Amino acid sequence: MRRFVNSAAAASIFVMLAGLLAGCSSEEKKAVPELPKRICWNAFASSDVSPILPTGEKATLSAWPFVLTEDYDSVNCVLYIDGMTRFLAHAKLQAFGGVDWSSFDKANPEPIDVGERGILWDGGAAAYFTCEPSRRPNSPGKYIDLTISADSAPEKDKLKSVLPALLRQFVSFVQRELKCGASNGN
Repeated sequence: MRRFVNSAAAASIFVMLAGLLAGCSSEEKKAVPELPKRICWNAFASSDVSPILPTGEKATLSAWPFVLTEDYDSVNCVLYIDGMTRFLAHAKLQAFGGVDWSSFDKANPEPIDVGERGILWDGGAAAYFTCEPSRRPNSPGKYIDLTISADSAPEKDKLKSVLPALLRQFVSFVQRELKCGASNGN
């Protein structure tokens, strides 16, 4: 009789373990949704952006054509995951002698070596460079102000290594697109 009880107990344990294992294998591992190889005007490789994106079911991109003129002085590219903004690339044409980043002061940004001046904070980075220098005292130059936001990154410590590299790519892309002096953006 003892052998029967042990066999029954062993069978019961086996069924229970099989159920647990089946439950584990049926759970899908969460991942970043599939993206095209390049995003945001082809400025970024998705593989470079993915490390700072949260997991989700569906990704959607929204971007106007990349045009910066006096009539269209800013452009955005937004990557939504499950309907929420998770990555934003913003470019703005500034026709004056500088860029005002005072709105970032509360984020305690640290300087980074991107463009003529760059800053990094928890969740984003910005840089600017001169596209067309001022020719006369009365003539403002053209400055390009770039911002990347990824404040929903699952691992905030990755932002400090990923964002400056993405910002450098963004500076290079904008310089090529607008035919600005490449010596201005690191």
